[in-house]
Amino acid sequence: MLTKTLHIPTADGQADAFAAFPDDGERHPGVLMYADGFGIRPVLRELALELAGHGYYVLVPNFFYRHGPAPVIPLPEHIGEEVRHAVFAQLMPLIEAHTAERALRDADAYLRFLTTQPEVDAGPVAVTGYCIGGLLAMRTAAAHPGQVAAVAAFHGPVGVDGPDLFSKLTAQVHLGHAEGDMTPEALGELNQALDAAGVGYTSEIYPGTVHGFTMSDTDAFNSSALQHHWDRLLPLLDRTLANS
Repeated sequence: MLTKTLHIPTADGQADAFAAFPDDGERHPGVLMYADGFGIRPVLRELALELAGHGYYVLVPNFFYRHGPAPVIPLPEHIGEEVRHAVFAQLMPLIEAHTAERALRDADAYLRFLTTQPEVDAGPVAVTGYCIGGLLAMRTAAAHPGQVAAVAAFHGPVGVDGPDLFSKLTAQVHLGHAEGDMTPEALGELNQALDAAGVGYTSEIYPGTVHGFTMSDTDAFNSSALQHHWDRLLPLLDRTLANS
């Protein structure tokens, strides 16, 4: 696998980013991956490289770029419970400043950049994201229905925009919720809204998980749930992107 440091021109400046993709000289389907609220760090590179190893070009932008390059704040090697509150106290103003309008402007730029890379083939793309990145992934897919064929969100607040967002989706959807984030009753209501919007989806609570379960540098990490995430994500991409 190759990785490349990149800068994406946006309406508001330049977003730093990295890409991971197979080292075979071929063109591959593109996947836009949004980080969680802690942003780009080694665990995101691990996830992107793992996905690239299955034949995808994975672009991971720093959506906090308006506040500086990643990492925008110093992050410990392990984000344990003893430091989580202090870290999030620094990050919350950045997350709150990342309005839906900013997110959609950025999504336009990210997809335009992704689809013009020489290593990316001409077919549809997918978007995936973690935590707040899951919401950004859903917003991106809803705003680009002709271009995004698949969207996956893991432990993300995907329902906060309401059913209007779902009605704009044409992508195939997978939502992997943390047990600590979503009650069975709330899951039922969310899935009813997806049904009403005519979305093709899977949406499930991953057993025994808390928010952030995919991230190996946090106390929330659950290795079996991370594998379950791959077991859902990879077939979704294979079905929708015609990966060769």
